[in-house]
Amino acid sequence: MSSQDIPEGNLPAVQETEHGAVGVADEKNPFADPGLPPHEHRVQDIDERAAKRSERAVAFLFTLSMLATVAFIVSYVAIPSDKSIYVFPIGHLSALNFALGLSLGIALFMIGAGAVHWARTLMSDEELIAERHEIAAPPEVRAQVMADFKQGAKESAIGRRKLVRNTMFGAMALFPLSGVMLLRDLGPLPGTKLRHTIWSKGKLLVNMNTNEPLRPSDVAVGSLTFAKPEGLEEHDEEFQTEIAKAALMIVRIQPDNIKDKRELEWSHEGIVAYSKICTHVGCPISLYEQQTHHVLCPCHQSTFDLSDGARVIFGPAGHALPQLRIGVNDDGYLEALGDFSEPVGPAFWERG
Repeated sequence: MSSQDIPEGNLPAVQETEHGAVGVADEKNPFADPGLPPHEHRVQDIDERAAKRSERAVAFLFTLSMLATVAFIVSYVAIPSDKSIYVFPIGHLSALNFALGLSLGIALFMIGAGAVHWARTLMSDEELIAERHEIAAPPEVRAQVMADFKQGAKESAIGRRKLVRNTMFGAMALFPLSGVMLLRDLGPLPGTKLRHTIWSKGKLLVNMNTNEPLRPSDVAVGSLTFAKPEGLEEHDEEFQTEIAKAALMIVRIQPDNIKDKRELEWSHEGIVAYSKICTHVGCPISLYEQQTHHVLCPCHQSTFDLSDGARVIFGPAGHALPQLRIGVNDDGYLEALGDFSEPVGPAFWERG
């Protein structure tokens, strides 16, 4: 229903202003004020029943937002964090994250939709004109403000009362620390966890594919084998966190071809173990060239020489791959003789 369908007698009276009239351009005023277009009334402006329907629609949207907020709270309390659901066509998702995201999204969307519908159907839509004025204050006002400021500073005696001034500055400087203290609730400090992995003396090197401990005879010259620490299983809750630091690649090089003295000492019969995590941005390294003993990170092409301490010979990586010292136990299995020589992965602030 438009304003053209309403009898003229039922339309509200419109007060005409000089801005409603169309200006006429002439030589003195080539850019005349075109005036405002005629105001068209909405159905809700002239039909109270339509206004009531819009009011109920807005209230319904806000009510849906409230229900979604309640659903968010209930989901946060009731849904276990380890529960997963299948959502077509995305796949398996965390049930908690899905419920929280969906309920929060609906709550926010309904508030926005209700506000927009309210503004478009019930709030006044008549255009008003506000003449522009100079933003800057007049010179006399600016002069008075500066005079008042100087007078206030003089009367406060902040320059003469140094004890008051210094203690005030101290109080204002220390007060924000109370907010900083709230950051402790974000979780425990990392401590030295970034410096260490779960590798330790006596842990066996377990083949990632067969899940069996490795013997020296299992590693052929020129081969690349991936290993994990003994006791770390894929179903463990912390598996992804730990394997991201402890992932290991093992290659066997003829001892005569090993250039780095420490690398040779930390190897066993030419078997060397290095971190699989690239020192650039932490991508897993998986490409090995047995003729040159080079390994390549597939993300940004950082290249390391495993026959020379895994030093960087190309790419953006900042330092060599950490080496794991290995040996053989009494049962003939390869074992770690400690942790990595330095923190695994990209450089972080503790490294310095």
